[in-house]
Amino acid sequence: MQLGAFSISLAVKDIHASKDFYEKIGFKAFGGDIGQNWLIMKNGPTIIGLFQGMFGKNMLTFNPGWDQDAQNLDTFTDIRELQKTLKAAGVPFASEADESGAGPASFIIEDPDGNPVLFDQHR
Repeated sequence: MQLGAFSISLAVKDIHASKDFYEKIGFKAFGGDIGQNWLIMKNGPTIIGLFQGMFGKNMLTFNPGWDQDAQNLDTFTDIRELQKTLKAAGVPFASEADESGAGPASFIIEDPDGNPVLFDQHR
């Protein structure tokens, strides 16, 4: 099961203050739109997403089909296959992808402590 690129998505109160903080510890803007209150920051292979007003909690994020540089992988496990595998293993879902679709989709599961884990496929 290939999960794709990994990042942590942080629910921040002030995206500008968060951007400044993470820049001080070596992160650089990599993607997103600060004007829309979301920004992707990167330091080497480490990725942090900053999201103001979009999520209630911090969450782990996996992007099937992408590597750590947001480049398409030649082969990957489609999000619908990941969802089917996790369902078969008895993992409960907070939201689901349409299994009859193709291309971009997402779903959310929660770990035993209630931490959300987002699977977000962009291709």
